[in-house]
Amino acid sequence: MKNQVIYKTRGHRADIGPIEIHRLVSNNYTTHVGHFVFLDYISPFMIPARQLNSDAAHPHRGIATLTYILNGEAKHYDSCGHQGTVHSGGVQWMKAGNGIIHNEAIGPDTKTGGKLMHGFQFWMNLPAVEKNKNPEYMAIQNEELPICQLDNNIGTLKVVVGDYGGHSSKIPTYAKQYLYHIKLQAGKIFTLPTENGLEYAAFLPQQDLTINGVKYHLGDLIGFDDKGGDIEFTNHLETEAEFIIFGGEKYTEPFVAQGPFVMSTKGEIQQALNDYMSGKYGKIIYN
Repeated sequence: MKNQVIYKTRGHRADIGPIEIHRLVSNNYTTHVGHFVFLDYISPFMIPARQLNSDAAHPHRGIATLTYILNGEAKHYDSCGHQGTVHSGGVQWMKAGNGIIHNEAIGPDTKTGGKLMHGFQFWMNLPAVEKNKNPEYMAIQNEELPICQLDNNIGTLKVVVGDYGGHSSKIPTYAKQYLYHIKLQAGKIFTLPTENGLEYAAFLPQQDLTINGVKYHLGDLIGFDDKGGDIEFTNHLETEAEFIIFGGEKYTEPFVAQGPFVMSTKGEIQQALNDYMSGKYGKIIYN
């Protein structure tokens, strides 16, 4: 039995200056996929130099942010004194917890010399008990993330979040959760067994792809039912295809999302804003 597609969307544009951004979650069909409550896709663009705008620093509370850089480089600064740089294929994970201010400077990849910038930012909703804990930060390079060879050499599966085939990501999770980056060879089929009760979505950042016998297009986000079964991905192209699968256990606690805060109640949202305005999140020191 195959999982049914319950929606397809291309999100809406949320550009920042010359950067083309597609806001995919939340959308007209759902407010979250598993514990993922936000997803921005940064379309590929050429960037001549690192760009840091101190005016772009902003607060978060109640979530963990995950920036996955397909191409380029991102440097992180925050008000708890964390700094880190990740290169193409790397991930920055920040647990905002009880409040933090952060900024990300993006630029060409100084390791490879490439000037292409391309990637994602996800927000993962924290359980209520974690929303009041101290912030944390991790910079994880491409080579630190496990890559599984798929059966019969049909391609690879990179475990960005969660686990697959006995391989686990270093990124902390607070429920059953996953984010996979799959590269599928030309003419090959990959079948993902799904678990009853878990939520699944796929995004196509590079090419068209056939899913459960139906052709979908570059830029499509596809959501599936939670009944368990299989999702079949077929690459009919003559070149390798790449796609993202993410989701996991349903978020069952009450939550309210407003601006950069995701809390359990409206009162907690107001407290998060009050604490930020009164300076309780600290200040970023750039060096």
